[in-house]
Amino acid sequence: MNTNEILTLFNYNYWANRRILTVAQELDEAQFIAPAGASFSSLRGTLLHILGAEWIWRMRCQEGVSPAEMMTEVNFPTLSALQMGWQSEEAAMRAYLDRLRDEDLAHKVAYHNRQGKAFVTPLWQILVHLVNHGTQFRSEAAMLLTQAVHSPGDLDFIFYVRENQGK
Repeated sequence: MNTNEILTLFNYNYWANRRILTVAQELDEAQFIAPAGASFSSLRGTLLHILGAEWIWRMRCQEGVSPAEMMTEVNFPTLSALQMGWQSEEAAMRAYLDRLRDEDLAHKVAYHNRQGKAFVTPLWQILVHLVNHGTQFRSEAAMLLTQAVHSPGDLDFIFYVRENQGK
């Protein structure tokens, strides 16, 4: 794994996030916060989980800090607030990723989970995990949007690749 491959995965990650967030704009506020039959309380809760996980992992990797708490829905009452949070976190993550060199990816990151248990994991594995985590929970968000008759369409990596070839 090298930094170009990691950047490609994160470019895909943000492409897919934007597709979800764009389609979510078609919902009214009640649909956005409505109780959902997914892992989290609502579409907002699902999207906030993805954002919060990215923030926590970036803090662990970049700052050496293990936040004890996830972001809460109180801080993101609307889709607009959540989108602003995404823009800010994407910019911070891209700035962090842009400074990485290939040899940094093998660096072992020491961190604690939110329950206080200690772990040590190579950076490249954390970064791949983060993209994979986003894929898992975006699929739940896509399911909720599709159930509300607002499908985001195909989110597969290959569709990102085809759309962005030559760029």
